[in-house]
Amino acid sequence: MSSVWRKLGRLYVPAVEGRHPKLLSHAANPLPVHLDGDTYRVFYSGRDCDNRSSVGAVDIDIVRREIIKEHYQPFFEHGPKGSFFADGVSIGNCYVAGNMRYMLFMGWQSPSDQHWRGDVGRLIVDDNLTLRLDSKVPFMGVDSTDALSVSYPWVRRGDDGEYAMWYGSTKTWDAGNGEMIHVINSATSSDGHFWRRKGLAVPYVIGIAQAYSRPTVATNSRNGFDMWFSYRSGNGEKYRIGFATTEASGVWRLDLNAAGIDVSDEGWDSEMIEYPFVFDHKGERYMLYNGNGYGRSGFGLAILEHN
Repeated sequence: MSSVWRKLGRLYVPAVEGRHPKLLSHAANPLPVHLDGDTYRVFYSGRDCDNRSSVGAVDIDIVRREIIKEHYQPFFEHGPKGSFFADGVSIGNCYVAGNMRYMLFMGWQSPSDQHWRGDVGRLIVDDNLTLRLDSKVPFMGVDSTDALSVSYPWVRRGDDGEYAMWYGSTKTWDAGNGEMIHVINSATSSDGHFWRRKGLAVPYVIGIAQAYSRPTVATNSRNGFDMWFSYRSGNGEKYRIGFATTEASGVWRLDLNAAGIDVSDEGWDSEMIEYPFVFDHKGERYMLYNGNGYGRSGFGLAILEHN
């Protein structure tokens, strides 16, 4: 059975005037947190004049596709010089461990004399949905498994109480075609705090799909999981949304043609689509995603249909 995403249109684009200096442009990496009824607070990564990202939010009724409230102050700002998130905060997803809800993020570092790189950090999401840093050191940094850079984590807790994480990891900054190899690795945890890294999860193919980012994972009807993610081919194309799937065995199979969503013929998402976030609401499966300009053109919504 094939799946097709029906685009419902652009939900939000940052206003030109009256922006907070830390949220001047972009609404990348949309992350919905349910408030009540059909309303979600959608956190996103906005940028300042130096392209450093901080966390903003907007409350949206996703059924009526109406903005309920725009929050003009950032919920969390990038860190000071020398911190692991000094040059930006790109959010992944939320999960609960113990009695605490957390939001994971990629912390950017762009030193003037080195290549940019990332570590994974963790924010505490308080009951009133304010955000605060869990630790000044990375929650997950580089090591022997992930030697160069890590990014965009997605965590899911299983019915057995075990946690699974999928996240980006750089193998090389240049595969010989001018594009990096940035893959999706996995890790597991019994408590959501301490993680065992497992290495490569999703296959990659140089020249076809080799620069992955921001996985989003949902259950499927085959006792496995479906994953959507951003990817670039290495042949000069801009981001597209790709797809991988597992059955009960847990082994991921790459199937880019089954993503069910592509760029539009014209408009805000006609050049690129990226940074998907898939979630279920009242029996429907939705996807938030970005379009042209890595989130500069805002984010849109799609709903999953089955043929």
